[in-house]
Amino acid sequence: MADLNFDADKRAAAIAAVAEVRADMLVGLGTGTTAAFAIRALGERVAAGLAIRAVATSQNSAALARECGIAVIDFADVAHVDLTIDGADAIDPHCRAIKGAGGAMLREKVVATASRRMIVIADGSKQVQTLGTARVPVEVLPFARSSVLAVLGESATLRMGTDGLYRTDSGNLIADCRFDLSDLEATARWLESIPGVLGHGLFLDEVDAAYIATAGVVTRLERDAASR
Repeated sequence: MADLNFDADKRAAAIAAVAEVRADMLVGLGTGTTAAFAIRALGERVAAGLAIRAVATSQNSAALARECGIAVIDFADVAHVDLTIDGADAIDPHCRAIKGAGGAMLREKVVATASRRMIVIADGSKQVQTLGTARVPVEVLPFARSSVLAVLGESATLRMGTDGLYRTDSGNLIADCRFDLSDLEATARWLESIPGVLGHGLFLDEVDAAYIATAGVVTRLERDAASR
């Protein structure tokens, strides 16, 4: 029953976020179980006559969007996105998030950075006062696997898939890590300095707002001016 309630909250948050989509927008579609609720909700609006186009952060999201009747174009041909909607593994009161459980955080960050506005949707279990309980996913160039793991330390474990090591849509590996996150910016800079690290799941500046649903009640969290 708890899982069903989480799903209901994810859908409620998704519907609230999708209400921000306007005609002729180019919308970024996130990846993962929560983002899937937004894709389906957006598909319902498209079926009702809303004309939009979308870019997807993963092959799975692109396939689902097309099933829902959403026109998907190649992000490689896109310079700017109007609005991106995505989930998060954890989000704090300043709209800083950890993402990557769906295995697409590098593409998600690229699309988010190209977006005029990014919205996170989540059920209440993802809302935290401080980041740190969720693992931080790190996308790793396979060529640099051993050297990167040596730098990341003993807390880093390579994610497994159904047929061995998990591979992203870009063919890379993911190391799930536990770090001291008392200084988020310093941790992000350190990760970005490691040769062979292609991306990480710390979204410290990308998220503009969040819709978070708990027991059917949706609250909107907007990044405060001091966080910009």
